[in-house]
Amino acid sequence: MKILLQAATIYNPQSRYHSQQQNILIENGIITYIGQEAPEADETVATEGLCVSAGWVDMHAVVGEPGLEYKEDLHSLAAAAAAGGFTEVVCLPNTDPVVQTKGAISYIQNRSQQLPVTLLPAAAITIGAQGKDLTEMIDLHQAGAIAFTDGARPLQGVDILLKALQYVQLFDGLLMNKPEHTRLTEHGQMHEGEASTRLGMKGIPSLAEEVMVTRDLQLLAYTGGRIHFSLLSTAAAIEAVRQAKAAGLHVTCDVASYQAAFTDDTIRPFDTNYKVAPPFRSETDVAAIKQGLQDGTIDALVSAHIPHDTEAKKLEFDLADFGIINLETAFAVANTTLTDVLSVEQLVEKFTSGPRRVLRLPEPVIAVGEAANLTLFNPGAAWTPIAAATESKSGNSPFFGQQLKGKVLGTIHKGQAVLSQSF
Repeated sequence: MKILLQAATIYNPQSRYHSQQQNILIENGIITYIGQEAPEADETVATEGLCVSAGWVDMHAVVGEPGLEYKEDLHSLAAAAAAGGFTEVVCLPNTDPVVQTKGAISYIQNRSQQLPVTLLPAAAITIGAQGKDLTEMIDLHQAGAIAFTDGARPLQGVDILLKALQYVQLFDGLLMNKPEHTRLTEHGQMHEGEASTRLGMKGIPSLAEEVMVTRDLQLLAYTGGRIHFSLLSTAAAIEAVRQAKAAGLHVTCDVASYQAAFTDDTIRPFDTNYKVAPPFRSETDVAAIKQGLQDGTIDALVSAHIPHDTEAKKLEFDLADFGIINLETAFAVANTTLTDVLSVEQLVEKFTSGPRRVLRLPEPVIAVGEAANLTLFNPGAAWTPIAAATESKSGNSPFFGQQLKGKVLGTIHKGQAVLSQSF
């Protein structure tokens, strides 16, 4: 199978063709030509505004399989990821049972071998993600766990986090934690502020995130190791990470690509599709997120893809589960809301080199002879996502029916091409 990408603008700083417009020929998954000529091909991708980069990496997605396949299975997750431009996705361990054994790691690896997306299993830090006893992290690392996290369940115990930081240093592993003091967020529904008071809903204070970031950084300075904060949302937490990086600590962080799309004042009141954790915060926090992305404090943008069935979302706001699906819209949402602070090149970096540096994954190079691990996209194309067209099994998204800017045109990875349309 020969695929020609015609007049594609290349975003890949590792490539000699970076920022150039070239024709790219891929034969059976290998890049065999880059230049101005147009070789014969079985399929040609030729469209105005075509851009190509190394395949995008998502560091924060929930898959229901095993146990919760009715929300999302490995096949539907991969289909949604490819539709959103992702060729590699970190799967959180919050399944049933929790990913905490070598068998569970192998299950994800084996079941996803033939899929067009590489699924990277993260293993739980504690047994059952209950925050009490450590898992066999060395065995899990050797089995292929990309990182260690309790995912949706933030680590609360100081002793557990300290031991985990010490333990992963034996193999230079990565600890990922969602910073949230659950006693401070208990029964909270949205950001604590004027809007929550006006709507009569219990708020989720910024302090719940900030005290945990401060605590974790103090432990990191004490023990050493590597820690990654998932889904930061507050100005003070981002500033704490900025100072920790300047002090030389091995800390990285990400934010959800949708976090700057709304504030607590702009969400649709009582619409559970806007109920996320951490919640949409204030204008000050949004400004801090943008600054953190611009100056490099924030290493990556993630989808924070959390699928839920209808029964979990079509409820009263205080009873509904937190989370939205976002694999298919992650880039478009970020491209729509962050273009005032990030160029296309900078935005793409947050989906490519940024997460790969954190995870220590090899960086694909767009060069002749290299395996094709590519994302095709048009940053200027406008489109409107609709529920009927989603690849996910779930439909909990606030972006259905909203026009977004920046469309994924396809992926080429593992010798498989997933194209969004015929060219």
